Amino acid sequence: VQLLESGGGLVQAGGSLRLSCVASGRTFSSYAMGWFRQAPGKEREFVAGIRWSFGSTYYADSVKGRFTISRDNAKNTVYLQMNSLKPEDTAVYYCASRGPTSAGSSWSVRTAYDSWGQGTQVTVSS
Repeated sequence: VQLLESGGGLVQAGGSLRLSCVASGRTFSSYAMGWFRQAPGKEREFVAGIRWSFGSTYYADSVKGRFTISRDNAKNTVYLQMNSLKPEDTAVYYCASRGPTSAGSSWSVRTAYDSWGQGTQVTVSS
């Protein structure tokens, strides 16, 4: 599965951005998708996840109530709507795909994901 993110940019605190991630290739092998982010000097962390089939969603506590993950199965696209952005949300955001054999793994386990996009920069100014 190949993944391509877009939609990053510079926004003021309190603003909004919507990220997109288009999947191509062996998309039938994808069971679920996740968004991660990595700030300078920090480890990559889980942000949100969604299952293709049922649309079940999962969020990190730090973004609950502000971010919304959604998917468009017909377009093989996953979105991350980010509202009420804070400077601490500044990071490179990555989307990732996981196959059905990873179903027993936690959403936040990076090794459960077998395909990653190149990332898109999100910068929130104060």
